[in-house]
Amino acid sequence: MGHDGPVSAPTGPPTDPPAAPATSFSSDNAAGIDPVVLDALVAANRGHATAYGADPWSDRLTEAVRDLLGPDAVVLPTFGGTGANVTALAALVDGWGAVICTDVAHIHVDECGAPERQTGAKLVTVPHVEGKLTPEGLADRLGALGVVHHSQPQVVSLTQSTEEGTCYSVDELAALVDLAHRHGLAVHVDGARIANATAALGVPLRSMITDLGVDVVCLGGTKDGTAYGEAVVTSRPELAERLAFARKQAGQLPSKLRFVAAQLTALLEGDRWIANATHANAMAARLADGLAAVDRVDLVRRPEVNAVFVRLPEPAIDRLIGWSTVYRWAPGVVRVMTSFDTTAADVDRFVAGVAWAVGDP
Repeated sequence: MGHDGPVSAPTGPPTDPPAAPATSFSSDNAAGIDPVVLDALVAANRGHATAYGADPWSDRLTEAVRDLLGPDAVVLPTFGGTGANVTALAALVDGWGAVICTDVAHIHVDECGAPERQTGAKLVTVPHVEGKLTPEGLADRLGALGVVHHSQPQVVSLTQSTEEGTCYSVDELAALVDLAHRHGLAVHVDGARIANATAALGVPLRSMITDLGVDVVCLGGTKDGTAYGEAVVTSRPELAERLAFARKQAGQLPSKLRFVAAQLTALLEGDRWIANATHANAMAARLADGLAAVDRVDLVRRPEVNAVFVRLPEPAIDRLIGWSTVYRWAPGVVRVMTSFDTTAADVDRFVAGVAWAVGDP
């Protein structure tokens, strides 16, 4: 998908900018609520229900997740992604333990130290390769095992899809899970955008979680159409009680849990979560096609999911941010994200704005 013809940057100074798109490309967090999810939220608001998850909506969510991940799955909804990650890690790591992750992992960069403060454990980072942890990088951090002077590696945390907009293949995940388990480490998957990865890979969610023996996965909803709410899931019965207490202590047990459960169920039933992610990914591909045709704009890589990373001249980035919000990722690089409700017209209008922004050399 792309434009009918190439979009060329103006050769002179910028003229008046085109009209900005109606939607934001700064993050999929900027999108509203999927109408189907909103209807489910309204429906759940009728009447009373027992608090803390003893309700029919929570039962339906458990059934929906078990359809995806297997009959042993235990589901613990939370308010948000950071809370879900903290809950998961708190159940897996001791205060003297260490969580191994990449140097761009959300738990390391964007959660204000919450995992370390809440668990007492140390995050040990590894340089990423296009957002991914590699077996070689993981092996390099296992030398601390058994050494009393060092925090003990106990958990490997992976993000699927990654912060760099890439996806681990099932084989890549399998190699990391196998290496971690052979050394006695548990595996946590931060799945804030796991819907986009599942859609992009075209494989069942179970094949990259349950079948590989992932110990805990956090299923994201906010970036796929909910107002709020994620879910921590394990298929290890012995972890379920630890996760329940960790969730409560982290302040992530909603009293009116039905409102989180209803939203997540609306996404999962009928594969709405995959349809939304597939659309967002397709809009990112269209966006990449359009931007690749603009002079002085370079794609960092082809998008695998709904994140497009592009290099622009710094003055153009300043103009672009003043015109339509985008996320400055690194010097000369911006991240542009599509959502479940991004339209082709929004994409084409944004491409025109980028062409305007780079018009002044």
